[in-house]
Amino acid sequence: MNIRFLVVLVSMSLLTSSCFLKKGGKGDDRSSATGWKYNDTEWGGFEKLDYEGQVNAPNMVLVPGGTFTMGLTDQDVTYEWDNIPRRVTVGSFYIDETEVSNINWREYVYWLETRYESFPEVAQAAVPDEKVWYDELSYNDPLVETYFKHPAYDDYPVVGVTWEQVQGYCKWRTDRVNEYLLIERGILNPTPDQKDADVFDTDSYLAGQYEGNVRKNLPDLRTGGERSVKFEDGILVPSFRLPTEAEWEYAALALVGNLSNPKDELITDRRYYPWDGKSARYQKRNKDQGRMLANFKRGRGDYMGVAGNLNDNAATAAPVRSYLPNDFGLYNMAGNVAEWVQDVYRPLTSQTLRDAENHDLNPFRGNEYSELIKDEYGEYLEKDSLGRMRYRTISDEELEDRENYRSGDARDYRDGDDENVNYEYGKYTLINDNSRVVKGGSWADRLYWLSPGARSFKDQDKADRTIGFRCAMTRVGGAAGNDDSGGNYFKKK
Repeated sequence: MNIRFLVVLVSMSLLTSSCFLKKGGKGDDRSSATGWKYNDTEWGGFEKLDYEGQVNAPNMVLVPGGTFTMGLTDQDVTYEWDNIPRRVTVGSFYIDETEVSNINWREYVYWLETRYESFPEVAQAAVPDEKVWYDELSYNDPLVETYFKHPAYDDYPVVGVTWEQVQGYCKWRTDRVNEYLLIERGILNPTPDQKDADVFDTDSYLAGQYEGNVRKNLPDLRTGGERSVKFEDGILVPSFRLPTEAEWEYAALALVGNLSNPKDELITDRRYYPWDGKSARYQKRNKDQGRMLANFKRGRGDYMGVAGNLNDNAATAAPVRSYLPNDFGLYNMAGNVAEWVQDVYRPLTSQTLRDAENHDLNPFRGNEYSELIKDEYGEYLEKDSLGRMRYRTISDEELEDRENYRSGDARDYRDGDDENVNYEYGKYTLINDNSRVVKGGSWADRLYWLSPGARSFKDQDKADRTIGFRCAMTRVGGAAGNDDSGGNYFKKK
């Protein structure tokens, strides 16, 4: 072979190889591992999405995660020592700008009434306990009839709902938002007449057990046909849920407002409340000076001050957008109504465990692990009469070979409840595996309980006129939002 021809051939081969190896970068149409084309039926149809970022759900605010000192920052006047300060980190998450309001919850009940006509007990179980307003030595009777139903209270926080009822609301909200997203994308048509087992359910849809009124499905590059949306398409949002205690406390403190400089990590001052200082009045010299920053009970018999100069303008709860928001833009993270969070209550925090350092990222007590039930052929069981998929709790026996977790129900994990010391509910304590943490203080509480580090508890099947809630959602992807570079600070400009 001619030497000159061989040199030219090798040179062309190297050039082609070099061009080939440059393919597969971010935003490219070839795999960085194999060089095969993405999104091409001739190359197998493997899909790589041009992901737009997580949808910002209605009323939700992104809270960028970070490290903070979780626990009491004020004097422990109750001497319970149940929130010992410790350094933790929480990941980024979304949280409702406001507490969930009466109009939000009435929409939920209405939807259950009109969709589950064959099962009226479903909607009835979701109705708040309006009798929480009764008091033997107080005349709160009018609120029993008016607070939840009357339009005058539309924008007031819903109360009288149990932790268990809130779980149903979060499930419903997840399904309604995801159904809306599919309609907006032109994949489904609205179906306001859907009933019982035919209602849209996110899990049923993803499991292929709900089709709905299809307008236009996505193209299936593997078969050349079409397919329904998968979760990995990035169109649907993760589940709505209650915030964890750590997330709630981090969001309430909003220490981002005390960063001395966005370029460093120095927080200039700690906070006792969701605002600076120890006063509940606005301190800056402007038109808001002297305004109350929260709705709480100032002293014995003083819920709102003197007529003509009311201090917080609310004898009980106030509208959900009352008072100034904190530095994350969140309203009423102190006062108004106390709020359910997801955690199981224990007086001893994870700081007391020998391996506490292993639990300082997204700390949470209350994990119960479950999965969709499958038959002997590996197929999901048929959805139930309400259109919902069937789940089962994972047993401890199935986890014998696991190293990262060993219990399907970790609510009482290493809580000191053993053969020597135990929480004997109703005899020595009111704490059990159904006790849930309540945060934030309410219109009926003194200022101490408005500190984000303060905590109380209530059984998950009990309701109260002072307890409401707000929803949260996990952030997927970059911690700082959809424009986040993923922490690659050395990326070339």
